[in-house]
Amino acid sequence: MSESRLPTPHYLIDKSRLLPNLEKMAWLRETSGAKSLLALKCFAIWSVFDFMAEYMDGTTSSSLYEVRLGREKFPGETHAYSVAWADHEIDEVVGHCDKIIFNTLGQLQRFDAASRAKVRGLRVNPGVSSSSFDLADPARPFSRLGEHDPVAIERALGEIGDISGFMFHNNCENGRLERFGEMLDHIEQRFGHLIRRMDWISLGGGIAFTHPDYPLAAFAERLKRFAGEYGVQVYLEPGEAAVANSTTLEVTVLDTLHNGKDLAIVDSSIEAHMLDLLVYRYSGRIEPNQGPHEWMVCGKSCLAGDIVGEFRFDQPLEVGDRLSIEDAAAYTMVKKNWFNGVKMPAIAVRELDGQVRLVRDFGYQDFASALS
Repeated sequence: MSESRLPTPHYLIDKSRLLPNLEKMAWLRETSGAKSLLALKCFAIWSVFDFMAEYMDGTTSSSLYEVRLGREKFPGETHAYSVAWADHEIDEVVGHCDKIIFNTLGQLQRFDAASRAKVRGLRVNPGVSSSSFDLADPARPFSRLGEHDPVAIERALGEIGDISGFMFHNNCENGRLERFGEMLDHIEQRFGHLIRRMDWISLGGGIAFTHPDYPLAAFAERLKRFAGEYGVQVYLEPGEAAVANSTTLEVTVLDTLHNGKDLAIVDSSIEAHMLDLLVYRYSGRIEPNQGPHEWMVCGKSCLAGDIVGEFRFDQPLEVGDRLSIEDAAAYTMVKKNWFNGVKMPAIAVRELDGQVRLVRDFGYQDFASALS
């Protein structure tokens, strides 16, 4: 099917643009020994899981449903993590996972008996992060994300036992190897004596190691050195790094007007379809963003701030023009919602041979069934 024949809005996942990220993860595993698990909280479009599984080692989760999706749809390891497991879901979680990671010692103690048959880990909060947003900073003051006291952790290891790994997730939005190294040094200094007792360590996600300018070889060397020093299997949990620049949100201009600036309204909504642009006050990307005509591209919801961004074009925009919003894979399809009843974008995949297939569409019944 030709992409131009698909109605908008739709997300278009391009395997040829996804592939370079996957190849870097496979190279990193071969060079450093570090395994990569897809973070389903960021990207959970299982129609491309078979393709991704050729290069990645499994999935990691934030909930029971993500654990189950990883087990059912993605070959490889299934790691189960949640900020808090509920009594009624723990048995199902254990039934679907290979490793279960507890957020606190309290949860570990509570579900000690239920989880003993599985490989178990604990989330550890090192107290430092790379996040520039308080909203997303796992090391923010009074953080609930992981245990922070090495003395309490060591005491619990003696009392409970059977904990074979730690998960550190503090590299949010981290595109600098130097900052990664500084924080890993901090982790080693504070928790190194405990890490030596572990079999595996997850260093979480948020590391932009698939970016074209990232020093991948130096990153591999640092990971290999860390793994060798402590005798552990290192895991990474890439989400955005796995799918960066692989996907566009295809939209159509529905209307234009001028109110101090030239404005174009498209058949999509940032709040409903690319929520992180609104939450973190990012601008979207429309390439090549060149030309003499500057336009503000806006969503169709009633939210006044539903704005993609301001971009330059060779020609003035007109009703019916098709636009491609770049980098629309991470934290988009997993967060899409029915605000204003705006039609959810369909999901399409462009295969390596250039053919485009529609894998999911959404209609009124999906809207109605999400309500009551």
